[in-house]
Amino acid sequence: MTALTLLIKINTDSQLKQVGKALTLLFKGLEVEAKVLGTVADGWIRVDLAGEDEAIATNYLIKEAGLCPSSFEDVSNFSTLKGYIKNIGKSEGALSVDVGIFQPKIVYAKMVLSSLQTQLVNGKKAALSKIAELFGLCEGLPVNVKVTNLNEKESHIDAELSSGQIETYIAWCESLLDRLLVLGSSLREIKNALQHAKLERDVIDVEPLGLLEHALTCKLGTDAAGLIPKIGRDLKNAKFAVFNPKHLRSFLNV
Repeated sequence: MTALTLLIKINTDSQLKQVGKALTLLFKGLEVEAKVLGTVADGWIRVDLAGEDEAIATNYLIKEAGLCPSSFEDVSNFSTLKGYIKNIGKSEGALSVDVGIFQPKIVYAKMVLSSLQTQLVNGKKAALSKIAELFGLCEGLPVNVKVTNLNEKESHIDAELSSGQIETYIAWCESLLDRLLVLGSSLREIKNALQHAKLERDVIDVEPLGLLEHALTCKLGTDAAGLIPKIGRDLKNAKFAVFNPKHLRSFLNV
């Protein structure tokens, strides 16, 4: 039996059930039993894997979901970590990201405003709230960050967005296509909601950002914000955010 703390965060009991169903689909065809044990710290999923294909399932799950580093010992300077935006709106000076460090206490990575201005808006002196609006940054959104300073003694982590995360935003911007970010719903739930609302032609791709987080790519001319009331009735526990490349390009004068 293998016990793992996954790099998957949830906020409700219903999402716990969603994770269990998602793991069942993920391991279809493998001789393995995945048991969701619950959560630790600030909502990180704990699972047990057992069975003939336990090792295969473990490696696959680590690749697909990742593991919490748990402590400073498992993190190093300049390493790239996946995390979830936390406490957005509580500070205009920095953005907090929960990267899975919770032993002996929870420590968030901090991305200062000046770094985000440099990386995302060509150095413009935009407020954090404006940057969040332009890029769809919201509570619970998965992002990849690069550790720039690690201070275990002071329980402090400085970070910036990873090069891969920046490349994603550049690609999204250059595509000129709106994206609707859906947090807290499985791929199956999203596809069912799109089918029920007859929006399959309006959404040309569903990109996984995490197990329960997805970016819906809208066809040219489709407004992402306009989809929210249409699928929101079927995704009542989901959170939504919008990435609108036209607004971003206008702000950047490109």
